[in-house]
Amino acid sequence: MIEFVDRVKYRFFRRAMSLGLQDPEQRPAIDRTGIINLGSVGMKTLVFVLALGLLFAPALSAQPPDSRWLDGMDLSWAFPAPSPDFPPEDLSAVKHLPESSKSYTQGQIDDIYNPPDWYPEEHAPFPNVVARGEGKATPGCASCHLASGSGHPESANLTGLTANYLLAQIHEFQQGIRTDPRHRMSDIAKGMTEQDAKDAAAYFSGQKPRHWIRVVETDTVQESYVNEGHRRYLRPGGKMEPIGLRVIEVPEVPERITCRDPHTGFVAYVPMGSLEKGKDLVMTGGGGKTTACIACHGPQLLGVGPVPRIAGHSPTYIVRQLAGFQVGARNSEMDQLMKDVVANLTQEDIVSLAAYVSSLFPDK
Repeated sequence: MIEFVDRVKYRFFRRAMSLGLQDPEQRPAIDRTGIINLGSVGMKTLVFVLALGLLFAPALSAQPPDSRWLDGMDLSWAFPAPSPDFPPEDLSAVKHLPESSKSYTQGQIDDIYNPPDWYPEEHAPFPNVVARGEGKATPGCASCHLASGSGHPESANLTGLTANYLLAQIHEFQQGIRTDPRHRMSDIAKGMTEQDAKDAAAYFSGQKPRHWIRVVETDTVQESYVNEGHRRYLRPGGKMEPIGLRVIEVPEVPERITCRDPHTGFVAYVPMGSLEKGKDLVMTGGGGKTTACIACHGPQLLGVGPVPRIAGHSPTYIVRQLAGFQVGARNSEMDQLMKDVVANLTQEDIVSLAAYVSSLFPDK
């Protein structure tokens, strides 16, 4: 839009100058004081051009719609950017977790090329790509998805997904068929070898889901902030504010989540009535508004064949994926089936679906 406006203004300006200043006597001159003398016609032309600029000023200053979601929605809360006043962590502080013999400084915990492994006895040995990655472009998978695969709202929960599905997603990121708004996973996937992708898929497909999300309906929620890792926390002493059509997902125990504890999950605050509305959409399709989720994802939303499990995922993550299907961020052959499913969903529908789906405990 801005480029179009610039072209129009340029053409009007050229036309105005050709009409108003074509006579040499009417061209602007600079007198000895340095003041430009436009003459009567030149002054009229200048006024015309300035007026034209004011006419287009609103168009130039207007913000274009956000490409991450459909026009008319506001899902900025699901794509959190660091708050300007987030409190920094003390990187030298030594951290411990219950029932773990390990200790790490916060700086070591935040090292994405050597993420912490608090409970190594609970999982198979890390493949190298999970533990350390392959250099600058590819950090260790466990740094975002944790050793357990449960992940955080800013990443994804990989548990309960088949190795074939996980491998297919890595390939789609590599090929640009699937994208993420920050291009984080897109860049990471492109830095992975085929063996890396297979190793990561095999490891995380072996991790069992756990009860990770607690969903709470509310009209108001405490103010929150987002840290440099794009993770949301409740603001200490923050005021209560209307929740609106949002999901506010924060750590159950903030200090343990900051340690990347694979035993501690999240609480998701959602609008009142979301669970019932979401259940109707999942089970019946909302009276023809969409296809019932259970038709493809199974009666417990645990997945069927190449269709993934969605029960118990982060609601913030689910919101981002539903929005991605709507705007074309996901474009595989399987993804095409979702485009009609999400076509008529409103922001309220998306929030309600995410709330209900995330409230289900995946028991396998």
